Amino acid sequence: MSTSTIIRFENVTKQYDNDAAVLDNVSFEMERGKFYTLLGPSGCGKTTILRLISGLVEASHGKIYINDKLVNDVPANKRQVNTVFQDYALFPHLNVFENVAFGLRVKKLKNADIQKKVQEALRFVNLEAYENREISEMSGGQRQRVAIARAIVNEPEVLLLDEPLSALDLKLRTEMQYELRELQRRLGITFVFVTHDQEEALAMSDEIFVINKGKIQQRGVPTDIYDEPINRFVADFIGESNIIQGKMLRDFVVQFDGKEFECVDQGFNPNESVEVVIRPEDLEITTKEKGHLKVKVDSQLFRGVHYEICGYDENGNEWIVHSTKKAVVGEEIGLYFEPEAIHVMRLGETEEEFDARLEAYDDQGVENGN
Repeated sequence: MSTSTIIRFENVTKQYDNDAAVLDNVSFEMERGKFYTLLGPSGCGKTTILRLISGLVEASHGKIYINDKLVNDVPANKRQVNTVFQDYALFPHLNVFENVAFGLRVKKLKNADIQKKVQEALRFVNLEAYENREISEMSGGQRQRVAIARAIVNEPEVLLLDEPLSALDLKLRTEMQYELRELQRRLGITFVFVTHDQEEALAMSDEIFVINKGKIQQRGVPTDIYDEPINRFVADFIGESNIIQGKMLRDFVVQFDGKEFECVDQGFNPNESVEVVIRPEDLEITTKEKGHLKVKVDSQLFRGVHYEICGYDENGNEWIVHSTKKAVVGEEIGLYFEPEAIHVMRLGETEEEFDARLEAYDDQGVENGN
């Protein structure tokens, strides 16, 4: 394992009794000092990964390493990991200072050391003047910061965050996204953040793991996850997408909606059935004559920064468009898009199959002298 790797899963499975596996033969590595997000729908296995890292549950099969040390049999309190839970799990009978100091008192540190460490942790989360405040007197955002301070005061190497923003209103949640990202940069430790909110994941992460049914569907930086989804689940889960059946005629030429289009994809078999993704913001409203597609507008909603327009082409395919231009319900419009806006996906492809295909294609290019 690389010296920069702090967490590694090797073929880890978690299963309860005879039920289907919550986590199914998962392997990955996480580097030190990065902000990772585990993203997926409820019940997909993301919180299970968090609990396996923390030691709150044991793996049914496979190996878990932290700092190159096998930790399958290491209890939770012996791991350099702390967790911020969804409900924060603060002690209502203790004030802010004592909540943050709790773990240090359990370790029997000297009072002077406790005082110094707590004040430093509160300063990190901008709560220096709140040490004597009762928890009941704190807002939701302030309580979250207290929970984070209590976690970081123990100087963990990994901070696990289990949907800590889900109970906050939209404005406060957005503010806390910035604060958490800045806090991670200042601390320089590894954050592993669990959410089902795609916008949250895209905004905050160095890397995202998209998870479904106990398997990692795709991992990568936010721009790659959004612009180049591996399969239909990822494309549909991350942002809004227009997904249509097509055929890859040859490299850089795809057919869908009864027409041929230039694209930037390659490495498929000739005439292979594929799925085509075009994001709503990559569709430009134009005249019927200039458009690649003709669409009849069925509905329109104003979303604040853009109009969300839904329409159907002559083959009955639904198209969603995000545009600052307003359309008229019932009118026929043209949709224009660049070749770079088209993303082609192999049917049901996994990340491992995708990587293997690209590697094989690269090897072929080298052999041909390209």
